[in-house]
Amino acid sequence: MKKLRALGRYFTVGEWLLWGISAAVIVVSFCLFDRESYLTLAASLIGVTSLIFAAKGNPISQVLMVVFSILYGIISYTFAYYGEMVTYLGMTMPMAVLALISWLKHPFEGNRSEVKVNAISKKEVALMWVLAAVVTVAFYFILRFFHTANLLPSTLSVTTSFVAVYLTFRRSPYYALAYAANDVVLIVLWVMAALSEVRYLSVVVCFAAFLVNDLYGLISWRKMGKRQGLGR
Repeated sequence: MKKLRALGRYFTVGEWLLWGISAAVIVVSFCLFDRESYLTLAASLIGVTSLIFAAKGNPISQVLMVVFSILYGIISYTFAYYGEMVTYLGMTMPMAVLALISWLKHPFEGNRSEVKVNAISKKEVALMWVLAAVVTVAFYFILRFFHTANLLPSTLSVTTSFVAVYLTFRRSPYYALAYAANDVVLIVLWVMAALSEVRYLSVVVCFAAFLVNDLYGLISWRKMGKRQGLGR
């Protein structure tokens, strides 16, 4: 009971509303467009819960991201989005594990429920984009070999995903901006899928909810960085 009360106080009223509305929209869209793939529903709810914890800089978010990556990889396989499957199972999931280790090693003032926000140098940003370019080119040929559906947006998703997981690992506030960009790409991808099977509209709604949550995460982390004295 005490833990539940503590959890209730941990999030602000606005954060509870954001999570509650996001979860409700996901459930309603599932009931309207799917009503069969409970795996998609579970992945969506786990994903949006991960994002609200991520906005607080809580390492629990990375544990949930590992679970989400596994479920989303399975969902992507069902529509031959092999890029999404390989990206999340082969990159996002292992990077979430590394991010979890990094966040646990860098708590803010000993508080393990809040990571210490980090600022990366311009040289590291340049290196990140070079690595992203290499990963993108490599994945383009891999995805083409496997006849991935909607090849170009699938490849772009790899780019945005790599940047997002890299910035998450490095504890940069801009991880959320990269994930927001990835959400936009994924919305386009799953709209294309929904043209063939209407049930995938529930996945579109899922990533639309993720987009709103990621934008909030950016705002939250920038405030957190200022409170922690980043840049002083």
